[in-house]
Amino acid sequence: MNPLANKAQSTARTSALTMAVLMAGTFVFVLDFFIVNVAIPSTQVELGASDSQIQLVVATYAIAIASLLILGGRLGDLFGRRRLFMTGLALFTASSALCGAAPGIEVLLVGRILQGIGAALFAPQVLSIIGVTFAGDERRRAVTTYGITMGLAAAGGQLVGGALIALNVFDLDWRTCYLVNVPIGIAALALAPRAIAESRAEGSRRLDFLGAALAGATLVAIVLPLVEGRRQGWPAWTFACLAAAVPLAFAFARRQCRLAATGGAPLVHPDLFRERAFTVGVLASVVFYAGMASFFLVLAIYLQEGCGLSALDSGLVFTALATGYLLASAGAEALAPRFGRQVLAAGGTVRAAALAGLALTVGAIGTGGSPLLLVPALAVDGIGMGLLTAPLVATVVGGMDPRHAGAASGVLSTAQQVGNTIGVAAIGAIFYGAIGPDGDYAGAFELALVAVAAVCLAVAALVQLLPGRPAAAVPAPVRPEPRLDQ
Repeated sequence: MNPLANKAQSTARTSALTMAVLMAGTFVFVLDFFIVNVAIPSTQVELGASDSQIQLVVATYAIAIASLLILGGRLGDLFGRRRLFMTGLALFTASSALCGAAPGIEVLLVGRILQGIGAALFAPQVLSIIGVTFAGDERRRAVTTYGITMGLAAAGGQLVGGALIALNVFDLDWRTCYLVNVPIGIAALALAPRAIAESRAEGSRRLDFLGAALAGATLVAIVLPLVEGRRQGWPAWTFACLAAAVPLAFAFARRQCRLAATGGAPLVHPDLFRERAFTVGVLASVVFYAGMASFFLVLAIYLQEGCGLSALDSGLVFTALATGYLLASAGAEALAPRFGRQVLAAGGTVRAAALAGLALTVGAIGTGGSPLLLVPALAVDGIGMGLLTAPLVATVVGGMDPRHAGAASGVLSTAQQVGNTIGVAAIGAIFYGAIGPDGDYAGAFELALVAVAAVCLAVAALVQLLPGRPAAAVPAPVRPEPRLDQ
């Protein structure tokens, strides 16, 4: 057989194995945001947790991730992206087992914090490894796969969680929503040394500890009040935290600029933000994700509380959205290089139209219709999401300097999580505020849909600031360092 053909086949197998391992990590990281919501009611009953404690099950994970993602990305640049990917995934997998075996709420909360720390260490490495391993069409396909995986994990969280609880394997009930991560994590960890080549950034090996502290403090000051504010009635400390985020962010930015100007090693190099595609792409990511996680939240609550569906039946309705998302994501890979930012604009516009259709359909359901009437509009909404997700990621990482791959990925991942948090806080406040004493879930859902549609139109307008062909030119990858096991 032709040696060149053998080599090509071997390279293709290695690339496929690399993507399988990276996507396994991505899937469990995103799934854990959404699957836990399904497990909350039975968790609270079995562990005897208060409302405050059960809210912290969600909040601690979000806060730990958001505050540490930038640091996690930089650590990968310095000490090896494969090493940090495996370290973080090992911590995430072990802490998932701890959550699944938790005898009380206190242990569960500790496990959730450790899960968040582990995710913050490995999640930024995924895009970094893609950026330095693949180039050209291969990178575009890899980014598309990444976007598809994220969307399916988010949209499928309701279905997976509902199915696991309905099956009640070994009478484990809600615990399976955490334990499902364990076999996936173990398999990915076993394959990672063979599938992923080690790589690091060139240059200084110093870590900006003060910058890391300022970045973490800034993100906690943003995320904590947004997560806890509505539940606690927006006390004064929430506004004080949000106000404190401004000088903290300014101090962080000033330190990064000073380090870059004096030849130091900033946590996030200011050169990243001199690229219009990166800056606008990160901002668009915040806005886009603000309208994604919040929509999944209010849709799930409406289906279960407003329509009386079980978690499993609610998840089955979500499959319409996932189907549209999958189809559009595959097509977006071919459309983005040709039409550039207009693919993103089309995604935002399609989402807004689909949400308007959903709002009209909710009225029909209220007069005796079936929740299945939502399926066509949900499928169209999935198409809009699919046109946005992967091309938006490609916009941010397409021209990424491999020297700053980890930091850039950390910033993008942070933008996604901050967007999720802002959206859930803002749209959640609108939704819960409109339910009223009579439990008007339909009216509250319609109002939330209008707000999410406005966010989608904002994305469509914002992406017009991007360069015309965001993913057209992709630099060659950096040659990875020799594997540590060779």
